[in-house]
Amino acid sequence: MILAEITAATAERGITVESAPLRRVTLPAGLSASIEQKLQSEQESQRMQFVLTKEKQEADRKRIEAQGISDFQKIVNQGLNQQLLTWKGIEATEKLATSTNAKIVVIGGGKTGLPLIFDAK
Repeated sequence: MILAEITAATAERGITVESAPLRRVTLPAGLSASIEQKLQSEQESQRMQFVLTKEKQEADRKRIEAQGISDFQKIVNQGLNQQLLTWKGIEATEKLATSTNAKIVVIGGGKTGLPLIFDAK
């Protein structure tokens, strides 16, 4: 292709081209630097776009997680009442009574009559 182009360009001037051995084509330094700078700018732009997309996905994930926690807390709060909490306190007192840990348990403390626990240390 190069030989054909050179032959066509020089034939009208009476020049005969027999071969066009092409070994290296180099661009001027300024043009080469401009191309490299443009490519680097495009890569940086793509990298920043990726970072922004990733951060948006992370924000969405956190928003979904927070909504899940909120929904869970609403469900749990609907099922909690004073009788259930008192019952759980009684169960905990039974477990404390059978525990081998050194402690002092005072029965009847507070408004509910549930135990107060003091560390023996």
